[in-house]
Amino acid sequence: MQWGLALATLVLFFTIVGPWLVPHDPLEPDYRALYAAPSFMHLLGTDGLGRDVFARTLAGGRVSLVIALTATCVTALLGTLAGLVAAQLGGRWDAALVRIFDALLAFPGFLLVLLVVAALGGGTVQTILALGVAGTPLYFRLVRGFARTARDLDHVQAARAIGAGPLRTSLRHVLPTFLGPLTVQLATTAAGFLLVEASLSYLGLGVSLPTPTWGNVLQDARALLMRQPWAALGPGLALGMSTLSLQLIADGIRDALDPKRNGTW
Repeated sequence: MQWGLALATLVLFFTIVGPWLVPHDPLEPDYRALYAAPSFMHLLGTDGLGRDVFARTLAGGRVSLVIALTATCVTALLGTLAGLVAAQLGGRWDAALVRIFDALLAFPGFLLVLLVVAALGGGTVQTILALGVAGTPLYFRLVRGFARTARDLDHVQAARAIGAGPLRTSLRHVLPTFLGPLTVQLATTAAGFLLVEASLSYLGLGVSLPTPTWGNVLQDARALLMRQPWAALGPGLALGMSTLSLQLIADGIRDALDPKRNGTW
C-alpha cells in the first residue's frame, strides 16, 4: 500500500500544484509553435493549436480526478443509503429496491453510463451523475448484504432492544461493521471511474472542449500518434499511475483486513 500512497501523493501534488509551476496557459493557443517537439520550453511538446501538452495534462488531471472522486462519493452515498434502508425496513421496501437495482444491473455498466450521458448531455455535472447512477447498484447490493448479516449481531440486537431507532441502529451499529470492505470498494470504484471518464472524454461524450481532461488530451494526440508519440505520453502515464495507485491502495487495505495476512487468524 506504501507504493500506492506514494504514487497517489505524487499525482495529487502535480495536479494541484503543477498548473502554477508551468508558465503556459492550457487553453491559450500559440500558432507560432504548432506541433512543437519536446523542449525545455514545452516538456511534452505542443498540440495542433500550439497549446502546451504538459500544461493541459496537469490541468486535465484536476478535472478528471474531481469527476472520478466526486462520482465515487455520490454513488457510495446513494448505494449505501439505499442498501441500509432495504436491509433495515425489509418487506415491501426491500423488495421494491431490489427490483429497481436489479433492473439497473441488467445493463452493462459502460452502456448505462452512455445512456445517462446521452439523456443528460455532456459536461462535468452530467458525467458525475452518469457515473453515480451506474455505480449505485453495486454499492446497494454490497451494503444490503453486509447490513442483513450485521442486523443479527448481538450488539445490534441489543441496541434495538433498548429502543434505538432504525436510523441510529444503521449508522451507529450496522455501518461500522463493514467500513473496511466498503473502503476497499471505494478505492476500486475511483480507479474504474477514472478510466470510464477518460473513455467518455476520448469519445467526445464527457467534458466539452476546450476544457482539458486526460481523455480528450489523449484524443487530440491520437491522430498524430506515429508522428508525435510524446503527446500521448503525459496523459497516458498520469492516467495509468492514478489507476495503479488506487488499485494498490485497495489491495493494501484488503490485505490489512485479511486475518490470515495480518496474523490475527
